[in-house]
Amino acid sequence: MAFIKLYRKKLEHNYRMLDTMFKEHGIDWAVVTKMLCGNTLFINEVERLGPTELCDSRVSNLKKIKKAYPSIQTVYIKPPAKRSIKSIVEWADVSFNTELQTIQWLSEEAVRQNKLHKVLIMIELGDLREGVLGEDLIDFYAQVFNLPHITIVGIGANLNCLNGVMPSVDKLIQLSLYKQLIEAKFQVEMPWVSGGTSVVIPLVERKLIPKGINHFRVGETLFFGVDLFKEGPMTGFNTDVFKLFAEIIEITEKSSVPNGELAANPSGEVYEIKEEDYGKTSERAILDIGLLDIQPHFLETEDPEIEIEGASSDMLIMDLKENSSNYKVGDLICFKLKYMGALGLMNSNYIEKRVSLE
Repeated sequence: MAFIKLYRKKLEHNYRMLDTMFKEHGIDWAVVTKMLCGNTLFINEVERLGPTELCDSRVSNLKKIKKAYPSIQTVYIKPPAKRSIKSIVEWADVSFNTELQTIQWLSEEAVRQNKLHKVLIMIELGDLREGVLGEDLIDFYAQVFNLPHITIVGIGANLNCLNGVMPSVDKLIQLSLYKQLIEAKFQVEMPWVSGGTSVVIPLVERKLIPKGINHFRVGETLFFGVDLFKEGPMTGFNTDVFKLFAEIIEITEKSSVPNGELAANPSGEVYEIKEEDYGKTSERAILDIGLLDIQPHFLETEDPEIEIEGASSDMLIMDLKENSSNYKVGDLICFKLKYMGALGLMNSNYIEKRVSLE
C-alpha cells in the first residue's frame, strides 16, 4: 500500500516561522486543517504545536477536533448549508457567512441549543466566490447584529480561490475601511478583520499589510512552505512536510512506443507518438497508486533521473530511463506533493497515513 508521511520537525519549523512572523505584525492567525480531511493522526500533530484556533470546511472534521480538544476554537470557513445548521452550531464556535437567511437559521438553532454562535461576514473583493457585496454591507450588518445568540466577530475576504484574483494593498485597505464604516455607523467594536489566507502572506513579509488587518487563516504555506505570489518556496520554509511513497510492483524494459491501433484511453487521452521514439526502449516501472488517488501533475519525483509516464485508475507508470539507481520490484519511489495532490491522497482510504519524527 502506498503511504503519505508527515514530517513532524519540518511541520513544527514552518509553524514557528509563521507564528513569529504574525506576532511581529500583531496579527492573530488560525490553522486551516481541511487538507487533513479529519485524519486524527495528523490533527494531533497540528494540535501539539499549540494553535488556539482551527478552521475547516467540513463540520464532521470540526466535530472530531472539538471532541478531542474542547478548548480550541473551531471555525467553519464556508457559508453553511441549511441542512448542516444544527451540527455547525454544535461543533463550530464560529462560521463564515454571506446570507441573511442563513444567519437567521443559525440564530434560531443557537437559541435552541442555548449557545452563543459567532459569525464572521465575508465580503466580495473581486474573485467572485463567496461574499456580500460591499455596497450592501451596511444594510446586511444592520439586519444581523442584534439577532439573539449571535455575535458578529468580524469581517473577512477570500482572494485567489476561484478566478485567481491576487491580493493587493488596495484591496486590503478596502477591507479595513469596511470595518471602520461599520464601527462608526453602529458604535460597535469589530474584533477581527480576517485579511486572507496563504496567498496574502508575501504582503506580510514585505510589510504591506494595512494596520486594520489583524487575522489570517493559513493552511498551504504551513504545510507546503509556498509563496503563492511567485509560485515558489518561501524563504526559510520547508516545502516537503508531506511526502508520498509508492511501491514498485513491476519493472520491465519496454518499447517507448505503443504497438497497435490507437484510440482514447479511459481518461479520454489519445497517445501522440513522437517519431524520434521509434526503436527506443527504456526501463518502465509500475507503482501501486493511480488516478483514483492522485493526478500525476500534482507529483514531483525526488529522483531527477526518472519521469512520470502516465497513469491509469490504480497504477502509475514511471520511465526509469537506464535505471541508474538500480530500482527493483518492492522498492519505494518518493514524491514531493502539491497542495491539491495531497488533498486527494488524504481523502483516499487506500493511502496509509504515517508520521515521521524527523
